[in-house]
Amino acid sequence: MDYHVHRYRSADGRLDLVARDYPAAREGAPVLLMMHGLTRNSADFEPLVGKLTGRYRMIVPDQRGRGLSQWDADPTQYRPDVYAQDMLALMDGLGIAKAGLVGTSMGGLMAMVMQALRPELAQVVVFNDIGPVLDPAGLARIQGYVGPGGAMADWTEAAARTRAINGSAFPDYGGAQWDAFARRLARENADGSVSFAYDPAISESIAGDDPSTVPPDLWPLWELLDVVPVLVVRGALSDLLSAATVEEMARRHSGVYSAVEVPRVGHAPILDEPVALAAIEKFLAKYLPSSRTCLP
Repeated sequence: MDYHVHRYRSADGRLDLVARDYPAAREGAPVLLMMHGLTRNSADFEPLVGKLTGRYRMIVPDQRGRGLSQWDADPTQYRPDVYAQDMLALMDGLGIAKAGLVGTSMGGLMAMVMQALRPELAQVVVFNDIGPVLDPAGLARIQGYVGPGGAMADWTEAAARTRAINGSAFPDYGGAQWDAFARRLARENADGSVSFAYDPAISESIAGDDPSTVPPDLWPLWELLDVVPVLVVRGALSDLLSAATVEEMARRHSGVYSAVEVPRVGHAPILDEPVALAAIEKFLAKYLPSSRTCLP
């Protein structure tokens, strides 16, 4: 999966940011902007990109403080509204006026903010295990592992740490899958040790004395998506997005809306699971058709 490394400035002009730009097989193919979750990075979408390669031009950024993008000296800027502005700067710099948005967890929150800021940008939106209501149990769990954790000795330890954090969300994973997951989440340091590829200071953006504290009411942002076809992917074991919230999202969306639940997976699906992939391919083939036929 060859890609061009695109470097650009953040919306506030302070940081150097990086995005992967995967080309499509034909000129003028639709664009997908893929936005990762809180502790993930552009590598998180490698499995999905591998399934869609050639059909779409795929722009996959490392948000500020993640992957190859610069860390922010001001942790208060690690917020979805700030990331959304960075994404608009990215799209403007690439001359892209319209795109399909794919948002995992935090990336889905960013998609809602982007729709409010620039309603003409999103052609479709795929929400991966995220909605306008965040379950306090999931928030508390995330608060428990995000932040300083120290370097790991090698990739074996990184895989074990990745499993310790995410084991409840992927109970059927084996050793090879945990190793692959770790290699998407982390990077090797010059001394051979391994560290997760994010600024530990992002933990400050979700810190609080009361782990049940939830973000402001996001339903008004959700309701702005009525004009956009939406697909919601939920992990059946998710502790962040409840089935009840998914039902309420359907009730409050008067346009094109569909949802799928991925069995035996929690927060957040990788999106290469057969159920998730089939739903995404069918949705994109109908509402953002490419030059190739959707796979069965």
